[in-house]
Amino acid sequence: MKDPAILAFLEACLQEDIGSGDLFERLVQPKEVKAVVIAKQEGVFSGYLYGDMLLEHMGIKRVWHTQDGAPLKPKDTLLELWGDYALLLKIERTLLNLLQHSSGIATHTACFVALLKGLPIALLDTRKTRPLLRVFEKYSVRNGGAQNHRLGLDDALMLKDTHLAHIGDLRAFMQQARAQIPWTAKIEIECDSVGMAKEVMQVGADIVMCDNMSAQDIKEVVAYRNAHYPLVLLEASGNITQENILEYAQSGVDAISSGSLIHQAVWVDMSMKLGS
Repeated sequence: MKDPAILAFLEACLQEDIGSGDLFERLVQPKEVKAVVIAKQEGVFSGYLYGDMLLEHMGIKRVWHTQDGAPLKPKDTLLELWGDYALLLKIERTLLNLLQHSSGIATHTACFVALLKGLPIALLDTRKTRPLLRVFEKYSVRNGGAQNHRLGLDDALMLKDTHLAHIGDLRAFMQQARAQIPWTAKIEIECDSVGMAKEVMQVGADIVMCDNMSAQDIKEVVAYRNAHYPLVLLEASGNITQENILEYAQSGVDAISSGSLIHQAVWVDMSMKLGS
């Protein structure tokens, strides 16, 4: 069954590129041809869900030779297409943009995931996504082997430093929050010191984000959590890179979040070739 939200997104992508109509179609006669989409570098493939729905919507016959999360190598044939050559050319850029962008995020994410192999820790994305591409980009993160943090402001309450600056009595605020937000919603509070992390555990936070803290300080937070609040989840975030992620992962936190999984990803190179 087609997801109506994804279909609407794909139609908007096509409209952006095609506008009132492809001028090339006015100049040629119909002609059935075969095309292939080929990988030009190594990586992890992502984008099948969107690409296949796009092609189905446009009535293009296709055979996929890969799937979301599968490895890529140069010269791999990812997809075979059959249809009118003007139609194939009309959707070429939209299709490739989706597959290259999604595969870039999955590939970058997989590099982080590989560094954490065997460790009992979750790797999470953030809300640092391109406008209107959040669902698409977070889907791509999952195909790279990581998990999603909250999708938006409505599925968990996170209190960051900018929120806390205007909250006087945090304990009273937490009591109010528990009474007014959904019973199933978690409350996460961002902390920049060991002392603050201890305080927010004491007032009832479900998740404590250790933001821009050293791995050594986080170990102290972990020890306090383990001794006093074992049900509280701990998340490390802020300037965590491939070079230092292992140190943070070994601190004992439950999760590491990084916006760079998405905003530092580079597209995977692909091309579409048409036969005669």
